[in-house]
Amino acid sequence: MKILKFLLVGIFFGIVLVKSEAVSWFRIYEMFRFQSFHMYGIIGTAIASGILFLQIAKKGYIKSIKGADIFVPKKEKGLVRYIMGGTIFGLGWALIGACPGPMYILLGTGVWSMLIVIAAAILGTFLYGLLQNKLPH
Repeated sequence: MKILKFLLVGIFFGIVLVKSEAVSWFRIYEMFRFQSFHMYGIIGTAIASGILFLQIAKKGYIKSIKGADIFVPKKEKGLVRYIMGGTIFGLGWALIGACPGPMYILLGTGVWSMLIVIAAAILGTFLYGLLQNKLPH
């Protein structure tokens, strides 16, 4: 029964992203060319609501799905790792026109070329798992 709840939340999230045009390649293209505020507004709203809910969770008003307190570990120091990770993520987003979540939503809307992107993402995740101990963290 829990899986059904997650499936329904995922479907709702997908509908919201499609209706808000957050998965539109054209909107993403506009964002990277600084031609429209549309995507920046969506991302800014997500950041603001994330900060708000995280602060509420830290006060103990929001619990995990199992009823436990939500714990946020301290970030490790090292600006270079975040710059490198953000750069790789941004380049992939610009190249594909979608970040990881919308890849599945685009597939659901009939963009069949996303199968190649999803397969490449799964392969990259698998390779990272194999090479994780050899990479600088």
